[in-house]
Amino acid sequence: MPVHMDSITTKQDIGHVRIAQEVVATIAGLAATEVEGVAAMSGGLGGGIAEMLGRKNLTRGVKVEVGEREAAIDMNIIVNFGSRIPEVAKRVQENVKRSIESMTGLTVVEVNVHIQGVNFPTPETKEDDRVR
Repeated sequence: MPVHMDSITTKQDIGHVRIAQEVVATIAGLAATEVEGVAAMSGGLGGGIAEMLGRKNLTRGVKVEVGEREAAIDMNIIVNFGSRIPEVAKRVQENVKRSIESMTGLTVVEVNVHIQGVNFPTPETKEDDRVR
């Protein structure tokens, strides 16, 4: 299992490269929200209601554990009503893994997706034809 660290440090020929753990979490959050069917990241369950987070707080729904060469990701998401949850979760796993590996050089050993809720569409207000 990867060791929890604040940043990832790699030794290059001319010095060290440090990638903050929050950067990996941000990459994971952005990659997840790119997947069709994902309504938002979720900060977890509070009072029985999932807190939906906007783009500013993508990392609050993501837990990252990193080692020298590997990373494990846990993420909480909210899916759109009507989406096939297993398919959305699989696409999230694939996109997060691909994004982190290509941007950081780490090997992603697991991406655990936790569905925290379903986003129902808001009913559109119907305009009364008689009143304009």
